[in-house]
Amino acid sequence: MKVLVTGGAGYIGSHTCVALLEAGYDVACIDNLDNSSYEAIRRVEELTGKKIPFYEKNILDREALKAVFEAEKPDAVIHFAALKAVGESVAKPLEYYHTNVYGTITLLEVMREEGVKKLVYSSSATVYSSVKEMPVNEESFAYVTTNPYGWTKIMCEQIIRDTAKADPELSAALLRYFNPVGAHPSGRIGEDPAGIPNNLMPYIAQVASGKLQRLSVYGNDYPTRDGTGVRDYIHVCDLADGHVLALGRIAGGKGVYTYNLGSGKGTSVLEMVKAFEEASGRKIPYVIAPRRPGDIAEVFADASLAEKELGFKTKRDVFDMCRDLWNWQSHNPNGYEK
Repeated sequence: MKVLVTGGAGYIGSHTCVALLEAGYDVACIDNLDNSSYEAIRRVEELTGKKIPFYEKNILDREALKAVFEAEKPDAVIHFAALKAVGESVAKPLEYYHTNVYGTITLLEVMREEGVKKLVYSSSATVYSSVKEMPVNEESFAYVTTNPYGWTKIMCEQIIRDTAKADPELSAALLRYFNPVGAHPSGRIGEDPAGIPNNLMPYIAQVASGKLQRLSVYGNDYPTRDGTGVRDYIHVCDLADGHVLALGRIAGGKGVYTYNLGSGKGTSVLEMVKAFEEASGRKIPYVIAPRRPGDIAEVFADASLAEKELGFKTKRDVFDMCRDLWNWQSHNPNGYEK
């Protein structure tokens, strides 16, 4: 089976390419490299010993996307390509709706025209940002969120459901994953954010390496055990494995399947700081800053449905996440830049 991965040069995309190739799938990638690097694809090829047809194109470019489909003739698509920062989405809502929603519509249109009926969609736990009771399961979805990024994920999920209703041959998996962290244990691929990181763990790693002076902890007055935000962190390699399992699920089925991919455990910001200090041997200085718009106190997963139907279960703990992240950061202090 050949799989087209949109956003395949990105953080989660590159790790998923490794998992797919190791599972015996053929892989082709499309990525506009706005927030990623072709070096990630080259290193995936190095790790797996397999070549990946790569197209530096934007999925918003319908004709370019159609040309990729006609050249590669994929059997399935894993769709990562999107803007993904909660805080940035609050400041730039139109850019997020245009890229994430219109990009997904364009992809679905081209899939329909080319007869591709299998889709794994990269959704997010942000769709649960209005839910108060933890842990959240797939039925906790309330069609309400606190930020434009979350709304784009809600909208895209609904668009995929409606498309599948109109086309009974279409099979899709909507993967609501929580906070991906860590890196491939080789240290060859990892998260390489452009500019100052928006997410906690790459920021911590850059503080540890001396690139950034200190960590800002956004809020210490949440109703959590230490006042800082609590999230469900999942190792990116566990997450990549989840995509392979989801692809296997839809290969023989029809309709739309929705799964949480998370550890099922909540970890606070300060607990992650401590874990990283233990894994890296580096002290992480931090200051308390005001809460960020759109953030919530806590969210963590009930991932029992994915375990039951996919056989998905995380294999790596918080220490593993921090160790592998530090291995990546310490060997690649400037990311993929040589």
